[in-house]
Amino acid sequence: MSAAERARGAVAGWPAVSLAVFTAAWGGNEFTPLLVMYRTASQMSAVVVDALLFLYVLGIVPALLVGGPLSDRLGRRALMLPSPVIAAAGSILLALGEHSVPLLAAGRVLSGVALGLAMAVGGTWIKELSDRAGDPPSAGARRAALSLTAGFGVGAGLAAVLAQWAPLPGQLSYLVNVALAVASLGLILRTPETRPRASDGRLRDAMRIPSAMKPRFWLLVAPVAPWVFGACAMAYAVIPAMMTEHTPGTAIAFAGLCCVAGLTAGFFIQTLGKRIDRPGSVRTLLVALGLVAVGMALAIVVVLHPSIALAVVTAIVLGCGYGMALISCLMEVQRLAGPDDLAGLTAVFYTLTYLGFASPAVMAWVVERFPSISYPEMFGAGIAMTALGAAVVSLANRTRAAGPHTVEPAEQTVDLERV
Repeated sequence: MSAAERARGAVAGWPAVSLAVFTAAWGGNEFTPLLVMYRTASQMSAVVVDALLFLYVLGIVPALLVGGPLSDRLGRRALMLPSPVIAAAGSILLALGEHSVPLLAAGRVLSGVALGLAMAVGGTWIKELSDRAGDPPSAGARRAALSLTAGFGVGAGLAAVLAQWAPLPGQLSYLVNVALAVASLGLILRTPETRPRASDGRLRDAMRIPSAMKPRFWLLVAPVAPWVFGACAMAYAVIPAMMTEHTPGTAIAFAGLCCVAGLTAGFFIQTLGKRIDRPGSVRTLLVALGLVAVGMALAIVVVLHPSIALAVVTAIVLGCGYGMALISCLMEVQRLAGPDDLAGLTAVFYTLTYLGFASPAVMAWVVERFPSISYPEMFGAGIAMTALGAAVVSLANRTRAAGPHTVEPAEQTVDLERV
């Protein structure tokens, strides 16, 4: 490789796609620490605000399920190029809609579409570009996962700081995201394709995901997947909301602190998850469920005995649960996926993860509809659900009900951490 080619690859290779993934994750999570602002300054109910938080899942899910499989057939660039454009449009609507639920709703859906494409297509593209550059096998997957987590964390942290202390609290953070989207679009336009467009077969066939029919996916990955963003949502939506009365004047900044603390913990614990994972073992999945359960137990204590320090610790533990669940499920997904449906199975996995993002809206609705039910009781129910999930995962793997773990020849070229 010539010096000119190496220089071009350093900018327009995987770093360009990584920036686009980072930008989409930023756009998806910058709304989160502003929940407190919307509840107070815009006089929106907790149910409405938490529903807006979840609403971007309506954009994520179709983008995942369509974008992932189609990129396996039509190429990565064709499906990834719209992501920064849609991310910018979503942020513009959010900036304009500080006091308008319809504009906020539309902006959240568009932000979800951009993030769904980035997760299903961008992560796979980063992996393939890293492999093409001759980097270590795990480099691409690690770059993809960390780009996503860093975007979630930095976007939320900066949005909280700008909304708390800078002018234009309802607009400035979104405008920063628009600038990032424009920059990333210019870079990925120059990024080489890694998946040539397929000309044979029917387009409908591209939507089929054979790996999704494997029992191991549904018995081992599916019980853990919703806790990926279920843990996140509790860390940076439910916990800050419960502490609003105890953080007067800095509620937005505290929400941002919980976001950054939880996601930073999730960022670093993924390295530990990679080290303890073993093919055919479910211990990493069980550790993830255990961390989520401990986080919810701490949340019960926070409700009964409010403490800012303990609330931050709770967000950190839940963030660890998020990171461990993410990396453990992804490694299992990539062992299960064939070379022609990796993006598709990754899309199915991420679709399941976002079921957990409904937890703040569901919990707020339950409290409003059934005043006799408290947050500690709901956290207790969540702990019971993690225990049930752990039992299913352990029993399925022990009895081989999920099928034996084997690495087929076609899978040997697939890295175990590809995103």
